[in-house]
Amino acid sequence: MKQIKQNKPKDMLNPFLYMSRLNRKKRDPKEFNFTGKVKETELDVQLFKYGKEACEETKNILPENIKTFEKDGNNYWLNIYGLSKTEAIASICEKQGIHSLVIQDILDVNHRPKFQEYYNYSFLTLKSIVPFENDIITEQISLVFGPNYLISFQERKADYFEHLRVRLRENIGILRERTSDYLLYAMIESILDNYFKTLTMVDEETGKFNFTDITKEPSPNVLEVIENYKKFVLFIKKSILPIKEFTQIVERGECHYIEKRHLKYFFEIQDLCLTLIDNCDMILSSLESASNLFFSVQGHRMNQVMKTLTVVATIFIPLTFITGVYGMNFLNMPELQWKFGYLLIWLVIISVFLCMIIYFRKKRWF
Repeated sequence: MKQIKQNKPKDMLNPFLYMSRLNRKKRDPKEFNFTGKVKETELDVQLFKYGKEACEETKNILPENIKTFEKDGNNYWLNIYGLSKTEAIASICEKQGIHSLVIQDILDVNHRPKFQEYYNYSFLTLKSIVPFENDIITEQISLVFGPNYLISFQERKADYFEHLRVRLRENIGILRERTSDYLLYAMIESILDNYFKTLTMVDEETGKFNFTDITKEPSPNVLEVIENYKKFVLFIKKSILPIKEFTQIVERGECHYIEKRHLKYFFEIQDLCLTLIDNCDMILSSLESASNLFFSVQGHRMNQVMKTLTVVATIFIPLTFITGVYGMNFLNMPELQWKFGYLLIWLVIISVFLCMIIYFRKKRWF
């Protein structure tokens, strides 16, 4: 009971957060279900124990061999791939004193990113996006961090943080000299960098839309492509906003595991978020303009077709009238008895046709 009390989130005192939690889908707190699509990924646990002088890396750790992190002056980074092994994930989390509600949130990869402050650790979930071979990989990354440790949970193996591992192994930069909250900053920065790459790719793809040449018929599914890009950019924007909210929490001093000397880095994260949001807005505006231009071009094409049909119909209206008059079956029609009546009718028809053509040419209808 003491352990559960220690891990009770501080925001339970907030009635709005408490009511939202009451509205969650009711389920057993000890029932853990993975909601992701990557079901066959094997569990892979990797541990970095690092300090200014040394870095120790341990791979393929069995869940039963994971111990609590010691306060020995070192920092720990425990990275876990493969969330489909729910029992192993729950076992690892329970050894570190992580609340069952947090375990459920780690395994539920479809909910909105969020941040929660607990008494002896903090919990943060983010959406990560990586361009990969003309495709985009999207997954949730959950981070649990405390005074000297950070635990990251990933749905699949990806190279989001490989450069951070290299920096730890080869002692590049100041990563090994800093505490785990600086590692948290570096990971968030990597995630945002992938957002920048993804938005750049989307911007380049949307720049290929060309509707100004009315002689070329646009692809029939181009509007669907535009709408899909809109939804994707909106998804990115919604994923960035929680990171911005987290930096605001840090700025207010409400995250107890961020050192003051590292606050400037999280302010930089906030600036990156604002830049990304501006980029999203610009791309959305560009997509909206492309959509409007598509409809304008389609309307212009339709107007051209209607204009052509109108010209043709206008030309043939007097000709139809003339032929209609002389097609009536009256006995007393003097023109029918004329020797050159047939030729005269053709001359009238041709004259009317040419006059209409000349008139429309002067009006520049064609």
